[in-house]
Amino acid sequence: MQTSFTPAQLLDPDVASSEAILRKCVHCGFCTATCPTYVLLGDELDSPRGRIYLIKDMLENARPATAALVPHIDRCLSCLSCMTTCPSGVHYQHLIDHARVHVERTYRRPWRERALRALLAHTLPYPRRLRASLAGAIVLRRLLELLPRGMRAQAARLPEPLRALFSLVPERLPPAALDLPAPAGAARRGRVALLTGCAQSVLSPRAQSASVRLLRRAGWEVVVVEGCCGALVHHLGRPRHAHSFAAGLIERVVAERDDKGLDAVVVNASGCGTHVKDYGFVFRADPVLAAAAAAVSAMTRDITELLHASGLPQPVTPRALSIAYHSACSMQHGQNLDAIPRELLRAAGFVLVPFGEGHLCCGSAGTYNILQPQIARQLRDRKLDHIQCTSAQVIATGNVGCMVQLASAAKLPVVHTVELLDWATGGPPPLALAETAASAAR
Repeated sequence: MQTSFTPAQLLDPDVASSEAILRKCVHCGFCTATCPTYVLLGDELDSPRGRIYLIKDMLENARPATAALVPHIDRCLSCLSCMTTCPSGVHYQHLIDHARVHVERTYRRPWRERALRALLAHTLPYPRRLRASLAGAIVLRRLLELLPRGMRAQAARLPEPLRALFSLVPERLPPAALDLPAPAGAARRGRVALLTGCAQSVLSPRAQSASVRLLRRAGWEVVVVEGCCGALVHHLGRPRHAHSFAAGLIERVVAERDDKGLDAVVVNASGCGTHVKDYGFVFRADPVLAAAAAAVSAMTRDITELLHASGLPQPVTPRALSIAYHSACSMQHGQNLDAIPRELLRAAGFVLVPFGEGHLCCGSAGTYNILQPQIARQLRDRKLDHIQCTSAQVIATGNVGCMVQLASAAKLPVVHTVELLDWATGGPPPLALAETAASAAR
């Protein structure tokens, strides 16, 4: 694609990066075949190629974002399926990230949108705030259920994004999970830092404990590093907020590395992993953190990536369950790790059943299922319809956002991949499976 940015514009490192990305696009349109929003809506402007034209025009002419353009940018899931498909190597991830920042800097959203985005940005990345908010929402929902039907219908007339938010609230908060000591006689391979993240520590704490047990069983010494990676607010177009989270995390990881050494930084939420692996790019122009950020990116591994390289512990008892493995977009497109989790599940004795359109997003995409609820529901239901046509007994995935999204409508239990691997190699059964079994017994 031909561009005409001025030399002055190209002094901005973000503009220079976007210009190089734009020049790689050859308008072939292969991306449209795998773009979820184009598949659903059929609008060229809701395809990667269409958005690229819109972004080029906006950035090249230094135009503020408009009310006509913003919905097309907002409807992008950042699933990165287009990057897997693109034969020209267009790094769409960095381009759409730049576009989102430009939108937030130059466009004033309606007040309801601003309020909702601020609420998400100042709640989801903070575990204590998130837990308190979820507890309040659960209590409120139970109180509403006590109202007469007519009053309940009146109270339910919330704006659609808030209804979507309530629909994702679990029936109850998951109990805090207890860590178990390292198994006796485990060989020491090295030392790793496990990032606990923000939302996952509240919504799926058992995945964190399963990760610790699994890593220790595989011979790794594990140190837990807390804190949000910044991905959620990064995708809301809030770079300062995102950089603040990321800078704190980088400093804590580097302190652990410099104190007792680290062989890897392990992430068990693929959305976070994709972002942490991109820290080197995000902080490339930061004179203080550029080197440290690049070092953290280079050390970061998804937990399945590390287990595949070092060897999965020997399964204790093969679990011959049929698994529908949903490969999160951040896993298969963001990190190119589609095959490895499947290989580990099979090695642990699980039977994987294929289903259609595995490359398409489930509609979670960070805060997308709240900000774009109609499209998110369509994608979720489309995914679950495909899974329902199989013999699967369980849905597994490696990203907490996907777990919440699918569990909001799935008839099958939804569990984290590491919970299954931990169970197969000597850990407790995943809570969702135990609850399903108890429900069936009743």
